[in-house]
Amino acid sequence: MKFFRGLLSMEPGHLEMLSQAMIQLGCPVEKALEMAGQLDKRARQIMSEKGQSYEQALSYLLNLLKQGWAAKAKGIE
Repeated sequence: MKFFRGLLSMEPGHLEMLSQAMIQLGCPVEKALEMAGQLDKRARQIMSEKGQSYEQALSYLLNLLKQGWAAKAKGIE
């Protein structure tokens, strides 16, 4: 996913950038920053557990969320 290449830095503003990307994928605005923190934490766990890069872990998680939000928008829960 090319749109989150800039998210891979751990600089200040990282979670805000991630939350904006999540909003573009369908995340509710009011939950985006909190969920970005949770997503970042889980991506780091996957890195250590499975030996994946942060980018791979984040891409995997964002795709799962995107599918969930798309299903919810279609009324499939």
